Amino acid sequence: MAGRLLSMRALPLRVSFQKASMSDMRSIIGNREIVGFGYNGQPNYADRPDFPLPAIRWKESTADIQALREKEKGDWRKLSLEEKKALYRASFCQTFSEMKAPTGEWKSVIGCALMLMSLGFWGYYFMKTFVYGPLPESFKEENRSAQLRRIIDLQVNPIQGLGSKWDYEKDEWKK
Repeated sequence: MAGRLLSMRALPLRVSFQKASMSDMRSIIGNREIVGFGYNGQPNYADRPDFPLPAIRWKESTADIQALREKEKGDWRKLSLEEKKALYRASFCQTFSEMKAPTGEWKSVIGCALMLMSLGFWGYYFMKTFVYGPLPESFKEENRSAQLRRIIDLQVNPIQGLGSKWDYEKDEWKK
């Protein structure tokens, strides 16, 4: 039921986006050229190594870029290296090596994780010092051994429990 309601709610959004005219898209993307289907069929740009063909070009068309586009239709050996780079940068924001370059984000992630761990330790210390009382008397070693001796003397659960491991005749643990 919930899935059906959700799909019915999303239906007008999909229909309205599909019916959107090219002028509506131009108001969003500007003067950039649409060159393909893209990642999800929408006219958007994303630098992604796993999907290297965005739907639109990175920069808007200018007179300089239009002149270079006309020149590239001819022999590419006549283009200089700077012109080839300008054409590439007009279509793409980053190269593959720039996309895959390490960002150093791991440092902030480790720092945040260590700060959260520190906050947890300080919270534990605060709770142990100011909130929790002392441990009960039954946690002391002599009280625990006296309680164990009382369990053995009363022969509590002598078949499968702790009493089954005690030799009552020799008054020691079974070997």
